[in-house]
Amino acid sequence: MGRITLNNITKSFGDVQVIPPLDLTIEDGEFTVFVGPSGCGKSTLLRLIAGLEDMTSGHMEIDGRDVTDVPPAKRGLAMVFQSYALYPHMSVRKNIAFPMRMAGVDQAEQDAKIEKAAAALNLIDYLDRRPGQLSGGQRQRVAIGRAIVREPAAFLFDEPLSNLDAALRVGMRLEISELHERLETTMIYVTHDQVEAMTMADKIVVLRAGVIEQVGSPLELYREPRNLFVAGFIGSPRMNLIEGPEAAKHGATHIGIRPEHIAVSPDAGEWAGKVGVAEHLGSDTFFHVHVNDFAEPLTVRAPGEVSFRSGDTIHMTPDIARMHRFGRDGLRIA
Repeated sequence: MGRITLNNITKSFGDVQVIPPLDLTIEDGEFTVFVGPSGCGKSTLLRLIAGLEDMTSGHMEIDGRDVTDVPPAKRGLAMVFQSYALYPHMSVRKNIAFPMRMAGVDQAEQDAKIEKAAAALNLIDYLDRRPGQLSGGQRQRVAIGRAIVREPAAFLFDEPLSNLDAALRVGMRLEISELHERLETTMIYVTHDQVEAMTMADKIVVLRAGVIEQVGSPLELYREPRNLFVAGFIGSPRMNLIEGPEAAKHGATHIGIRPEHIAVSPDAGEWAGKVGVAEHLGSDTFFHVHVNDFAEPLTVRAPGEVSFRSGDTIHMTPDIARMHRFGRDGLRIA
């Protein structure tokens, strides 16, 4: 079981409050991702859950048990850090076994759990190697294996893929998602990469300056962002946000339209502009288009075979049914 409840928790460093009063429930077996820009409080919040930081006020429960003052080692949680934190002089087998040895688990049980974790993480062939003989992705799997053998109520991941190159990040992202499906254990995952959040999460918690801006499934946040911040943060490329007379025409202070919801044409459309940069990605092409009276270039997504080039004038028409409207307070207009 791994239901985690945060009740009116706060965190201050001296006179600076970095987490204002916050309530959040993470259901048993849920994959929850904390996402937001650097300095938004997501890692601090994770460390509060882990017990590595003391709460200034409020309380926390795991499966109904108040753990606010319980030390980290007794909360039944396992944390995987951005740095692998492996012992370089120990084999993979001994690194995975380390928390069990510290807990006094007998050797037969250690061996069984090591084999099971190694099989789940494709590490069987590497058990007798040392960390220096492994790739970055393999070292991260060893760190995850060390967490698995503890059989925690929940796994806490603090930006575990940020030290990997792009190809390894994609592979490890899939491996962690598949691991969650097999283990059916609660996972809380911190990242600044909203693509990771969108592809991995059951539930996303969007944070800004320690405040939860929105909680929901990836598609809920993508389709119905509750404010300008979430609209601009969730989605890659980001949503186009337009203000001024164009927004006023639609009864809003700002309107938002995603790149894939703008049709392009060489000769007719609601907006006209000049292509600045064309990013050809094979299946898709992204055009960054400068439109008179728009504060920022529009990003438009088109099929890969569309062949406009830098300097071309193109015409664009937004899908009104997919347009998002925001008021002066920055909140979504229904």
